[in-house]
Amino acid sequence: MEYVYAALILHKLKKEINEANITSIIKATGESANDAQVKALVSALADVNIEEAIKAAPVAVAAAPAAAAAPAGGGDAKKDEAAAGKSEEQAMEGLASLFG
Repeated sequence: MEYVYAALILHKLKKEINEANITSIIKATGESANDAQVKALVSALADVNIEEAIKAAPVAVAAAPAAAAAPAGGGDAKKDEAAAGKSEEQAMEGLASLFG
């Protein structure tokens, strides 16, 4: 996961996502980078539009808790939907603040 975070940091700073830059970020944390994992990540991200992936991620993450909050015993569905919608909005705001 730390490799993905390194790629997100590079993306946010508008730096090139390459093996050297990811390795530098990992080493800056005091850890050693696994060259195979770095190469695999750079290769996997080559055809990925990171901006689109970030925009799509909060919807998928926020939708899961809303679905899990469904009433089991037939409570007031409209009230539950409103509460789920509000928490979904809060979750999206929180995630959006992470990525600016």
